[in-house]
Amino acid sequence: MKVSDILRVKGNILITVTPDETLATAVDIMSDKDIGSLVVMEHGDLVGMLTFREVMKSLAKNGGAIGGVSVRKAMDDAPMTCTSETDMDEVRRMMLNNHARYMPVMDSRLLMGVISFYDVAKAVVDSQNFENKMLKAYIRDWPEADHKEAKEAPTL
Repeated sequence: MKVSDILRVKGNILITVTPDETLATAVDIMSDKDIGSLVVMEHGDLVGMLTFREVMKSLAKNGGAIGGVSVRKAMDDAPMTCTSETDMDEVRRMMLNNHARYMPVMDSRLLMGVISFYDVAKAVVDSQNFENKMLKAYIRDWPEADHKEAKEAPTL
């Protein structure tokens, strides 16, 4: 399974902010849209990611106040990325090893979308459920002669 499979199901709606917007504005957007991350874009380029982790770090650093802090000061300016052709096992390893909950998907310099750890986990569970259904259907449709041979096989 590849990242493109997740993006195909998830869709490609992206919500972005610029690095010069205030952190308060970004938090309002995240709250209003019920999302955990924002892609930070400047002049059409990905320049960072803002997640609740960065928001919390900024709050802790500023004594619980957001004040006039800019997104640029709070964002992760070197987010880990993948491509739509990256294998899902590799994405899981990358996200787990780096404690990343969100990952931008890039095609060269073009942002294709963002996947979350939830998206990855859901894709894995859905894939396993499908495989389980196929195996159960295979077992249920097993020819009777094979069942009989299996029952009569000697045990060691």
